[in-house]
Amino acid sequence: MAEVGQRGQLGAEELNRLRWQCRRGLLELDLVLERFLERHGDRLQGESLASFKTLLDCSDNDLLDLIHARAECTDSRLAEVLGWMRKS
Repeated sequence: MAEVGQRGQLGAEELNRLRWQCRRGLLELDLVLERFLERHGDRLQGESLASFKTLLDCSDNDLLDLIHARAECTDSRLAEVLGWMRKS
């Protein structure tokens, strides 16, 4: 179960776990994901957190293509978090 703070924010342990999962094989992707967590980590909860974790399950190249809109995302549940990533 995810650790969530008083305001619904991620706890330090869960945030560290996500940071570790954001370490990828592509430096460009690492940078995008690191920036994303810095800017939006406090907004990740519920469905947005689940969407982010789903995106982290993608291969590096597929995820980078989704972030840079070189591939179309067919899952509408992921659209909000992808939008945040594209702006990060």
